Amino acid sequence: MKSQKEISLDKKILSMLSGRALAAAEIILADTEIQHIQEYANTVSIKRLGYNDHGPVHMRTVAINSLIMIDLLHDAGIKLNLEDEEAGTFEDSKIAVLLAGFLHDIGMSVGRENHEHHGAMLAGPILERVLTDIYKDTPEKKIIIKSLVMECISGHMATQKIHSLEAGLILVADGCDMKKGRARIPMIVHPESKVGDIHKYSSSAIESVSIEKGEKRPIKIVIEMSESVGFFQVEEVLIRKINSSPVKSHIELYAGVIGQDIKRYL
Repeated sequence: MKSQKEISLDKKILSMLSGRALAAAEIILADTEIQHIQEYANTVSIKRLGYNDHGPVHMRTVAINSLIMIDLLHDAGIKLNLEDEEAGTFEDSKIAVLLAGFLHDIGMSVGRENHEHHGAMLAGPILERVLTDIYKDTPEKKIIIKSLVMECISGHMATQKIHSLEAGLILVADGCDMKKGRARIPMIVHPESKVGDIHKYSSSAIESVSIEKGEKRPIKIVIEMSESVGFFQVEEVLIRKINSSPVKSHIELYAGVIGQDIKRYL
């Protein structure tokens, strides 16, 4: 059964969409295989490996982040790659990032190392089935969207160069999920100190991450933290992902400790 948080995020996703993208979201949200593999990815991540949330809530959050940003780009008159290359529509790009958000971390069900590549492999049969349902009337779109989602999944860790704005959005959307709630459960399950805890402690200092219309660029990301240790999360995780993303030139990034001066990075 889905948690109340997942149900709340599902409602938010549905409220952000219309047309074929909404129909696609309904298919994805009702897919039990996607739900089960998300849940098991979280079990491996938290219980076995001691990492933070990589499950249903995180993947929904990444999908939402990417949908917010893709709309901001569209509203600014920027064409996504599918539209620019005349391979699809803006709505097709939305379906691609929605699917990629929901599937990008399923490789954590195998393990942390190379999980982006394991995820692409595991996603193949799921995408084949789901996209056949979504694009009954345009089967050629199935090939295009499947290929694009594969790029999004395999490129979300910035371990390989990506070239589409759609994949770049997933890269940034993933980095933006750093609020303190994401680290709460693993810190309870694994209270002992170990190498790598700086990621959990730094994310625990992040109070809010907002994605909104920028002042000079389409996308503005603002991060507020309770302690300066949160800058580690910004500088070592998010900025690295933004620097590897084709969306970088469209982003303004601000971060600061609440009550102190905010710093502009981009």
